[in-house]
Amino acid sequence: MGMIGIPLWAWILFYVLVIVMLVADLKMFARKGEHEVNVKEALKMTAVWIGVSLVFCAGIWLFYPVEPHEKAMEFLAGYLIEKSLSMDNLFVFLMLFGYFGVERKYQHEVLFWGIFGALILRSIFIFAGAAVVERFEWVLGLFGLFLLYTGGKMFTHDDNAQIDPSQNLIVRWFRRVFPVSDRMHGDRFFITEQGRRMATPLFVALLVIETSDVAFAVDSIPAVFSVSRDPFIVLTSNIFAILGLRALYFALAAIAQYFGYLKYGLGIILIFVGLKMLLAMNEYVNALGEMVGLQLNMPHIEVPTPVSLAFIFGVLTISILASMLKAKK
Repeated sequence: MGMIGIPLWAWILFYVLVIVMLVADLKMFARKGEHEVNVKEALKMTAVWIGVSLVFCAGIWLFYPVEPHEKAMEFLAGYLIEKSLSMDNLFVFLMLFGYFGVERKYQHEVLFWGIFGALILRSIFIFAGAAVVERFEWVLGLFGLFLLYTGGKMFTHDDNAQIDPSQNLIVRWFRRVFPVSDRMHGDRFFITEQGRRMATPLFVALLVIETSDVAFAVDSIPAVFSVSRDPFIVLTSNIFAILGLRALYFALAAIAQYFGYLKYGLGIILIFVGLKMLLAMNEYVNALGEMVGLQLNMPHIEVPTPVSLAFIFGVLTISILASMLKAKK
């Protein structure tokens, strides 16, 4: 594993490109506080971000220093997993903005900084995860078991369960140490009232989105490790998937009815990647069996990346088609 074949300048260039794209996106599509992002604009932005990701994938296919074709398929599989999990997370953002009463024209600003923070947090998680997996390979087995659990939870999750951000631990701590205004002040995160520096509810909404993303990353990062152990592929597929989240969020209003069965598709995908991880962990499963007096003799089964890619794409397509049929009825 490790950083084989990927020079430091490639990592730096990647992050510079990401920051340039984020800033360009903010300047072009969200002239600060001037207008709401409409559905047509959001769908166009979503298409642009998907296009940019596919161009990057083609770059891996053509120029990656080791096994370029395999790595390109790993990137695509990781991107699909992360993108589909992100779509489910957008419904949470929708509820959060409703709870805090954030006007649509200010939501892009919050999502911009939320995703900027997510880039930093996920980079830390992925580098730490890659280092742990490289040193203690058996951790992948724990990832697999955790994905089986979260996949099962997708089938029992109550869509109507209300989110109460006031119970968020970070929010409760922040309110204790920093005064918070009781009303919105446009697109401002901080204000000064009667000589006192105060945070606005818009900043509290940003805090909740950041901490929600940490919870989402706990699901999605182990899932991407199921298709690749290359830190560059895991990181770039993860980041490209979340870069287009803001655009996808604003398109959600028009396409929400097409996601009725998405959570079941995601449950199946998470269970699949969890099993894929465990099947490749036969040495550790057999050793564990011997410790408790069982001769399991489980064979090593490696699911090829093209098979994983086809399965993930197929399940997503079927769940969206089924949702469209349901919406028509």
